Parts: sequence; structure tokens; C-alpha cells
Amino acid sequence: MASRRLAALARRQALPILTVIGFLVFWEVLVRARGIQPIYLPAPSSIARYLFRMIADGSILFHLGVTVLRILVGFLVAAVGGVAVGVLMGMSPTVARVADPWIAALYPLPKISLIPLLIIWLGTGEAYKIVISAFTAFFPVVISTYAGIRQADPGLLKAAEDLGANRRQIQVKIVIPAAIPNIFAGFKLAMGVAIILVVAAEMIGGSGRSGMGYLLINAGQVMETEKVFAGLIVLAVLGVVVTKLQDWVDRRIAPWAATRQEG
Repeated sequence: MASRRLAALARRQALPILTVIGFLVFWEVLVRARGIQPIYLPAPSSIARYLFRMIADGSILFHLGVTVLRILVGFLVAAVGGVAVGVLMGMSPTVARVADPWIAALYPLPKISLIPLLIIWLGTGEAYKIVISAFTAFFPVVISTYAGIRQADPGLLKAAEDLGANRRQIQVKIVIPAAIPNIFAGFKLAMGVAIILVVAAEMIGGSGRSGMGYLLINAGQVMETEKVFAGLIVLAVLGVVVTKLQDWVDRRIAPWAATRQEG
């Protein structure tokens, strides 16, 4: 039985890996057969050489580390603030009425359009990159948290009241745990937009000469297409790692939430 499960798991994992390998082989053959110039579309083998070279000299690790640090700081600020505001909105109709028009107005606003204004206010240093990251990631967290709080099972709430639980006990032991799946879903969305906006901020205001956005825009300006593709691959891998890490944290912190999502 265990061997059968392992075989099924291996088959599930093999399919996406084979798909990626097949795509890379097709890409390599297409570039070589058509004689496409590297400045337009380099072959995967050429991109791999650039990537290994950048790993060896430490440049890609340095820029990636700077970007990840900026993402994490902005995300943590957004996570703490978003959960707090979302819980307050879910618990207090007055807070929800006050906050709702602000969220309705600011959430659809393209956050990248705020970059010129933030550069005027904050310059192009670390504060501007962290603020745009936190501001962008805040809204998915607060909206998901508020939705999770509002979707608490009325039957459970009534049962807790009948058993003598006070308002605080109901909130802490029933409402907030029930909202965990929504909160984690908000975290995933927030992390995704934080990555996007931090890289965009580094590209537009890269005075610090660091970060993946700076690396991409600098490589593009001198037409090092292989380096651009190498940077994009690293960002794609970062996205996969972050997503899988969040899934693992979800299962460790709230296994009941992970079970509900899988079901």
C-alpha cells in the first residue's frame, strides 16, 4: 500500500518536471534551428551559463538577498496591520463602516502609479521600496481577514453563547481560528504583489544600485538578454519557494485550515 502511494506521488511529481524539460528542449531546438540571435532570444544553455557565472561571482545572490529582505519587511508590516484592521472591521460594524470607503477607493488604485509620488516624498532609498511593498500587500490581507471573520459559522457562535462563553472568548477561540484559511489566502496574495511591487520599485528608482529590479533594468540597458532571462528565472524560482514555504507554514500553524483547503 505504501509503495503504491509512493508510485502515485512520483507520477504526479514527474508530470510537471517532464513538461518543463520538454519546453526547455523545444526552446533550445527552436533557437538553434532558426538561428535566432541571442540579443532577441537566447538559448536555455546560454542562459544557464550566465546564471552559473552570476552565482559563482556572488552577484545574483547579493541582489536576490537585498530584494528578499525588502519584500519580507514590507510583507510583515502589511500582515500585522492588515490582520489587525481586518479583525477590528469584522468585530465592530462602526469600524467597518469607517474603513470600507477607504478600502473601496484605495484597493483598485494601481499601486505602481504611486511610485512617482513616493519618490518625491521619500526619495529612492529603502523607505520608498518598503512603503510601496507594505501598502500594496496590506489590502489583500485586510480584505481576506475581514471576509473570514464575517463568515464564521453562526451555529458555532450560538452554541458558544449557550455554553456561557463571553464575547472575548468567542472571538479568540471561534471567530479568529475560523478565519485562518482566509487570512492565509490573503497572505499568499499579499506576498505575490509584494514581490511584484518591490522589483518594479527597484527598476524605477534604483539609486541604491541593488536588488533584482536594478539587475534586470541594468542588464536590459546594455542588451545582456541572457542576464535578463537569468534574473527572471531566479525570480520565478523565488516565487515557487515562497509559495511552498507558505503552504508548509500553513500546515504547521493551522493544520485544520490546510485540511479544509485540501478538501
